[in-house]
Amino acid sequence: MRDRATDTPCLPCLHPDAALEITRNDVLKLQLVDVAFKPGTRDCKVIAGTLHDPYTGTDIAFSTSNPSAIQIDHVVALSRAWDAGAANWTPQQRVNFANDTDVNLLASQGKANQSKSDQGLDTWLPPNAAFHCDYAIRYLTVAAKYHLMITSADAGAARTACAQK
Repeated sequence: MRDRATDTPCLPCLHPDAALEITRNDVLKLQLVDVAFKPGTRDCKVIAGTLHDPYTGTDIAFSTSNPSAIQIDHVVALSRAWDAGAANWTPQQRVNFANDTDVNLLASQGKANQSKSDQGLDTWLPPNAAFHCDYAIRYLTVAAKYHLMITSADAGAARTACAQK
């Protein structure tokens, strides 16, 4: 991650073990509102903000004192992707998928993310019924982007979720 204005690495990026934190901060910066950053980090370290959680339909305050309130979900879970074709990918393709802040990573309430675990459309939809179709579309978008197989049960669940909209 680089500071676009100065084209210099953000401070957390200089630490070799910071890859997960970097991606988490990227997602939080993109998906929270009223974001506050740790001073001196060139807006790389999110310390507070509010998530309009699509999974639950609630607003969740994020702070460094309770970081697990918001987790970062892989819409298509890593293990499902592996079974659906990622096992044949190069290591770089796997890294790209795991860190895809454009479509596959979604900030969500920690408990909702944990209840999902590695389930697919056929066995899990967010508690917020108003987000079912959007979630199904996002799931299928990830699968299409990465050429992952989907099950007939996933396709059926998507049709059902979007028929209700």
